[in-house]
Amino acid sequence: MTTTSWTPEFQEDLIPLLKDWLKQQGRTQADLRRSLRAVSTRMPALLEVLEHDYNRKGLPGLASRLCRVEAEWQGAGPADASDKTESSDPFSQLDMLLQEIRDDCPN
Repeated sequence: MTTTSWTPEFQEDLIPLLKDWLKQQGRTQADLRRSLRAVSTRMPALLEVLEHDYNRKGLPGLASRLCRVEAEWQGAGPADASDKTESSDPFSQLDMLLQEIRDDCPN
């Protein structure tokens, strides 16, 4: 479990990182909505799903969810995505996103 909670500051830091990640992947919020199975393409609905993962499994759970999304987009499919490790693509934009999140989180 995470020792910090989902804060407005964390959310505000996450939004531009998600938008940049989508841009780098050539994807849209609609693509992310489909992968997350969110109720809307609007950022608050996407963040609600991500916050749920964060509250249940902490930062590792959030990162894992986004890794599965990226793997799905790269053609691995949802079933295969959980078997992927971060080391399978060290230059992934998601790895950079995760590092940014970790850098911004207090210890």
